[in-house]
Amino acid sequence: MDRIIKSMEETYLAPSLALVEDVFTKWANPGEGRLVRSLVEEIRAKKYYVPQLELIMVNENDEIMGYAMFSRFHIQGRYEDELLILTPVAVKTELQRQHISKELLEYGFEKARELGFKAVLVEGDPRNYTPRGFMPSYKFGIEAGPKVKLPSPDCLMVKELKEGALAHMHGLVDYSFYEALREE
Repeated sequence: MDRIIKSMEETYLAPSLALVEDVFTKWANPGEGRLVRSLVEEIRAKKYYVPQLELIMVNENDEIMGYAMFSRFHIQGRYEDELLILTPVAVKTELQRQHISKELLEYGFEKARELGFKAVLVEGDPRNYTPRGFMPSYKFGIEAGPKVKLPSPDCLMVKELKEGALAHMHGLVDYSFYEALREE
C-alpha cells in the first residue's frame, strides 16, 4: 500500500475533520470526538495555524489514513515563533499500529525545522511519544499550569528540533486561549 504524506489541501479539509472526530469518538466517546474536531476547526481559524504543518497521509486511492497537526504555541505570551504544539494526531482505527503516526511525525519534525521552529510540545501517553524523542517538559522548566489537568506530569512532553533550543524556554502551559479547551 502506497503512503503519501502531504500538507493540507482544500479537498481534504472536511474529510480530515471526519477522521479526527471518528478516531477520538472510538477511542474515548462522542463528546471527545466533537471536542477534538472543534479544536482543529478553531486552530485553523486562529493566527497560530501553520497550513504547511497540518499533515495528512493518504493511500493510493487518495483516502486519508492518518492526520497530524502542528501549530504555533506560546507559553505565557512567549516563544510562538519557536514553539509548536502537536495536537491532534489521528490514525484510522483499523490502520493503527502500522507506523502511520510515526511517519507523519518524523515528516512533520523535518518540515518544522525547515520553517525555523525549534521545539514541539505535546500532551499524551509517554509510551506513544518518547520513542519519537519527546521528554517530560518539566525537566526543562515547562510545566502544566493550574488549569491543565494531567494524569501524570510525564504526560506533558517536549522535543527539541534544534539542539539547545529548550535552554531558554520555560513557564506554565495554559490552553485557555482555545475556546474548545476552556472548562466551563
